[in-house]
Amino acid sequence: MADTELIERREPRLPERLKTVWAVTALVLLAVALLDPPQLRPTVEFSLSALGRTAPYIVFAVILIAGLKATGSETLVSRAFQGREVQAIFMAAVFGGLAPFCSCQVIPFIAALIVAGAPLSAIMAFWLASPLIDPPTLLITAAALGWPFAIGKAVAAVGLGLMGGFVVRALTHAGHLSNVSRQKAGCGSCCSSAPKAEARPVWRFWQEADRRATFRGELLGNGMFLLKWLALAYVLEALLITYIPAEAVADVVGGEGVVPIVISAFVGMPAYLNSYVAPPLLAGLTEQGMTAGAAMAFMVAGAVSSVPAMAAVWALVVRRVFALYIALGIGGAILSGVLFQLAV
Repeated sequence: MADTELIERREPRLPERLKTVWAVTALVLLAVALLDPPQLRPTVEFSLSALGRTAPYIVFAVILIAGLKATGSETLVSRAFQGREVQAIFMAAVFGGLAPFCSCQVIPFIAALIVAGAPLSAIMAFWLASPLIDPPTLLITAAALGWPFAIGKAVAAVGLGLMGGFVVRALTHAGHLSNVSRQKAGCGSCCSSAPKAEARPVWRFWQEADRRATFRGELLGNGMFLLKWLALAYVLEALLITYIPAEAVADVVGGEGVVPIVISAFVGMPAYLNSYVAPPLLAGLTEQGMTAGAAMAFMVAGAVSSVPAMAAVWALVVRRVFALYIALGIGGAILSGVLFQLAV
């Protein structure tokens, strides 16, 4: 899935509770109630209405993710790295769009592939494409921003994967990318749910108690995950539309030039917004003057990496590969934004 550990395994203490997404949402609404009481009801109504429109997508997404986890079928992406190198690049880029990994969850899978000796070109193709899109993210993006944007992001995911794969292939054949791995990576709890590359799916998961428990846990965990993040996202979207002047947004990321797209890409990458929160927020920003190209650049860059994922990659690979990973992510986001701006 596209971004953090979904289920808390222990009961949080009071200070930790105050840092939860629900607490943040409540504090935001409390601030609105105290500072601008007449705006509280419209904010709540807007958020509930948006959640209602997104509810069918949420239901489908959580069932799909629970099924993927219970069967272990997301491990089928490991087949993308078999065969000839060029074929492996294409397969990795395409299958990356089906893998439910965020920029952090994909790290253990990449580490295993490096150890297994898979070609770095195919690894990079999957590495860049996987965090960008998966079926649930496609649906959430379509619900918030429309199908043209969702399809554009899917095309950008595959295109970025192919670009990264063939750039790495050219550099590797020129002798510039040897001794790739530094050490075993570790990026925190959100990486722990990544599957092992060698595992095989079990389609009749309901016949095994452990897999039934996994399905139930993922169903509830992902449902609450999507609900709490989207609730916060829609509250913030309502506030963006209400309080941020359209002129202010237009001044920074408006216009038809390349500069707003470049700015959005550089701002998007370090931001830790998962693929379920970003679409509603960008929907609010586009209504305030953000261009479609800038929104696409922000979303692509933000999905490819984030500060936690960068820290994991820094520990995983040599500096040249790290720099290339960042450069491909930023460059691909800018290119995706420019092309999407021209297409819409």
